[in-house]
Amino acid sequence: MLNSKQLIEITGISRATLNNYVALGILPNPVVRTLSGEVGRATRLGYFEEDAVACIKKVQELKKQGLSMAKISEQLGSHVPSSSPRQTSRQSTIGSSVGEQGSLTDLSLEASIENLPGPAYMVNNNFELIWWNDFAVDSFFPGNGEFSGDLESRNLLKLLFGTGLAGDRDKLKNLLEPHIAAGKKRLSQAALMKVYSALDGNQLSILKGLYDNVEAIGKEPMVHFPSILPGIDGEPMFCDLYICFYREGILFTYSPVLLDDDFLLEFLSKRNHVTSELLKKRKPYLTNVTVMVADVQNSTKICSELPAEEYFELINNIWQESEPIFRKYYGTYGKHAGDGMVYYFFPQPDCDYKLNAIQCSLELKQMMKGITQHWQSRKGWFSDIFLNIGLNEGQEWFGSYHAGGHVEFTVLGETISHASRISDFARNGSIWTTKNMLNQISTQKRARIGFGITRRTHKDETVFVTDTYASLGSLLDESNCHNGKFRDIEMLPITEIRDIDLSE
Repeated sequence: MLNSKQLIEITGISRATLNNYVALGILPNPVVRTLSGEVGRATRLGYFEEDAVACIKKVQELKKQGLSMAKISEQLGSHVPSSSPRQTSRQSTIGSSVGEQGSLTDLSLEASIENLPGPAYMVNNNFELIWWNDFAVDSFFPGNGEFSGDLESRNLLKLLFGTGLAGDRDKLKNLLEPHIAAGKKRLSQAALMKVYSALDGNQLSILKGLYDNVEAIGKEPMVHFPSILPGIDGEPMFCDLYICFYREGILFTYSPVLLDDDFLLEFLSKRNHVTSELLKKRKPYLTNVTVMVADVQNSTKICSELPAEEYFELINNIWQESEPIFRKYYGTYGKHAGDGMVYYFFPQPDCDYKLNAIQCSLELKQMMKGITQHWQSRKGWFSDIFLNIGLNEGQEWFGSYHAGGHVEFTVLGETISHASRISDFARNGSIWTTKNMLNQISTQKRARIGFGITRRTHKDETVFVTDTYASLGSLLDESNCHNGKFRDIEMLPITEIRDIDLSE
């Protein structure tokens, strides 16, 4: 017998063409054999009888005679394919083979993530769907893929429990096992159970059993699992499931085992390109979020005092030193203007996203002291360089704007608007947040946050009164004519954050 790669080399056809011949029934489904592959690569290949060479040559002769593929299929299509090419009616499932316009060879650098040859979907670190393709809808997700904006409705494992495979415990476990293995790489069992607390007792029991028994995934950025899914005719469809780990989430993509997967692997290995494609395709969703807006104080004055190249050097210095701090606390870069920063902090399975934003802000404040010292020494300045930070928390729609290869994320609603205004109010590198945000933090953890309001005594001295709030309007200097821009939020309760102690 010949494997698919040998058959392609002998006949000179493409992988797409071979795939199409199988789908049209011109060639039989290959015999799937298990191989000892490399880590992260396919471990099975399809094999054909040697008379497949003569069949393909016959097709080539008929094409030279001017026959269409439809006519050739009528003459030579004696094999009933396990599936047919995907139709625009979207009636097929994983068992559908892709034709010449939807094949693995389309997965070039210019290709869209939508061209993946089987079900594919991406989850965030809470295992909530943030992207999926049509194949995944046909195979796993009910309701024609129309989910509500609320991320809780996109709980992946809960959706998988609702598939047609859920009635067969063994098949369900085979489906869930690689997902639990992927989850185990990033989530403790307690965190996983917290994420899926909405499941019933039997479902939680299955998850716990799988979590205890699956083998932990190592540090590989991509792993491979053999998988069997039902085809449209009820026959088992052998697939390769590739799981790719990114900072933004986890991508699952199934590839029917008809051909070797070199093209798919090459595409998935282009991590920056794949990430960009996924982020551009990510569906907007409603989520809880903490927004941080940070602005350099007196940036116009600093710009006027420095040569242009040095001003850009300073701003880049701030951005470059802050990037690992944002990464440490799971901050997501947002749409911004000028030299300011906008970052979003989303719910995480094993830490409080609101505390992440606070800790990140305090580390940025400390970072600015080092940057100030460097530039004071370099330029002979005496003034500090301040990054004024405003924080706010709310439930908002999160989505992206993209043009070409550039992607910017944004949150719609008053949460970001208020954070921006609070940042504008803050002075001298201070960190301010809303009472609403701190109220979302448990009493025990909030007690470890140093926050309050600076008050003036009857002797005109200042004292920092801890654990208090004030309306923004009451903190404004009435003699400053520029404070009129805060009038629409003057009743917003805010407080200044000074420090935090989360040590045990």
